[in-house]
Amino acid sequence: MDKLYIKDLEVFAYHGVFPEEKKLGQKFLISVTLTLDMREAAITGDLSKSVHYGELCQALELEFKKESYDLIETAGEMLATYVLNNYAMVSQVSIMIKKPWAPILKSLDTVAIEINRSWHEAFIGLGTNMGDRSQNLEAAAAAIKSTDGIQVLVQSTVIETEPWGYTDQDPFLNCVLKIKTFLPPTELMTRLLAIELELKRERTIHWGPRTIDLDVLFYDRLISNDPHVLLPHPRVHERSFVMESMAEIAPYYVHPVFNQRMIDIWEQLKKA
Repeated sequence: MDKLYIKDLEVFAYHGVFPEEKKLGQKFLISVTLTLDMREAAITGDLSKSVHYGELCQALELEFKKESYDLIETAGEMLATYVLNNYAMVSQVSIMIKKPWAPILKSLDTVAIEINRSWHEAFIGLGTNMGDRSQNLEAAAAAIKSTDGIQVLVQSTVIETEPWGYTDQDPFLNCVLKIKTFLPPTELMTRLLAIELELKRERTIHWGPRTIDLDVLFYDRLISNDPHVLLPHPRVHERSFVMESMAEIAPYYVHPVFNQRMIDIWEQLKKA
């Protein structure tokens, strides 16, 4: 993938933990590396197919000076988030912030931090079998869409399914969202659990009735044993209602463990 570089953009701002830094200000040097496909811009000469680095420099300076942060780590995170949210063609951004006048009473060239953020593809499973099920799905999808760092790309058809695991309960409505996100898997799961809590999800019976259930099914092709979010979801290949939705919106997505396409797993489940 192609890259665009901005090196040592000089900005005077008021970030720092010491009162003097916030009062007097100091010089910062901002370097940016963008990862994007610039082939169409190169062939056509159309700047709209790339990133206008002059406009980007102005935008970065404005964003960097909007607020006063204690840590340049916070300022770097804010700039990375701004770039990904406002430049759709950028798939990855690296922000380096140098602080050449760091007040530590030592001779040094500079202090710097580097923040690297990128978009990732993920799939979220939604299910509900309590209350107004359609409203529960709509509310959950809307909450996910409004979460900073998440963009919903596709929603599958809503299907009604019989309960799985614990069967003495009402049928479910289920669907799957394909998203892109720059949240890491654990943070993504934490945000989803917060949405469940907002929608009055109670965990009383394993696989039992619920107002809403939100699961991270896949995250890129990541395989993880993190207990907070096992990836891929350990039982996703056994659940017909999930595979039906996955086959609809991402039929050729390959399961990272079984190395099978969604549509093939779905066909096998239909024959079982």
